[in-house]
Amino acid sequence: MSAEDSGDDFSEILNQSDIDRLMEDAQGTPSGIVYNLEGEKFGSDEKINIEAYDFRNPVFLTETELRQIRIRHEKFVHYLSARLSMFLRLDTQLKMSKLYTTTYQKFTEAIPNPTFISLFQIDKLEGIGVMDVNPRLAMTFINRMLGGRGHSIKDERYLTEIEITLMEDVIYIILFEWCRQWTEYTGMEPIIAGQENSGRFLNTASPDAIVLILDIEVSLGDCSETMQLCFPYFMIEPIIKTMHANSLKFNQGKQADKTKPAWTKSYDNITVPVSAEWEPFEIQVRDLLNLRPGDILEMPENALRNTRIRLMNTVCFIGEAGIDSDHNAVKITRKHIGEK
Repeated sequence: MSAEDSGDDFSEILNQSDIDRLMEDAQGTPSGIVYNLEGEKFGSDEKINIEAYDFRNPVFLTETELRQIRIRHEKFVHYLSARLSMFLRLDTQLKMSKLYTTTYQKFTEAIPNPTFISLFQIDKLEGIGVMDVNPRLAMTFINRMLGGRGHSIKDERYLTEIEITLMEDVIYIILFEWCRQWTEYTGMEPIIAGQENSGRFLNTASPDAIVLILDIEVSLGDCSETMQLCFPYFMIEPIIKTMHANSLKFNQGKQADKTKPAWTKSYDNITVPVSAEWEPFEIQVRDLLNLRPGDILEMPENALRNTRIRLMNTVCFIGEAGIDSDHNAVKITRKHIGEK
């Protein structure tokens, strides 16, 4: 077969339009068959929104819950900055850089080495949290606590036993301030469970457990480093549920306010009979039979101060009867208890 004959055969199999269509299909996004909940296949002309979902890293927090938690932690970082500045007597700037969820395994694998890790528990909550502090930042804290100027330490090394003991004061301040932000749970007390210098052998939660990570940038003197707080989801789950329940009650209250009937201007000209009266008092039967026009009845001394004001057929207020600009008047002093 000659080259010319071969070219004619290929031109009969694929023309230019076929080649262009194949190129477009190759460059387009891959597509597959999509089924709905009833098992019916979506048509090619139907518009559907497909989002990627990682089953190895499921999302346990809704956007609303994550936003509420973010607001709480922003307040926590703000107040913690003031607390540390007072404790160290040096301006300490804190900034929340990230708040996200991940697996415990990914968190431990990302911990640098060397580092200073503090394990802690919160009374009334289950589980163990992890605080990871950069060694340079920890030694800068210690330098300031011992009377230094808070200069950054360039060497990265493990902390000594004395330095770890001094750092516990800072750890307690951080954890106490975190507990204060959750007003739904009163009486939470932090407990330091231990220290580690490497995240390689941490085993406080299962590798696939979901954890909430808070990254904080700390600027102290000429030192600017980060520290991390790690909370297993099952540890903070009771707080999230209580916070969600309170949010639902608040929203239901707002919804109830919206459903209250609005005032109609056509009601403005409706007249309501108003009367003032006093508590009844007792007289003997013979005095009642002898009553005549012009007789004077003695009333209790506090009768005027306890005048009942009746709107329609309902006693609504208690007032004091008297004279105002040559007119009889009643001054409202309080609501009548027991009536709406």
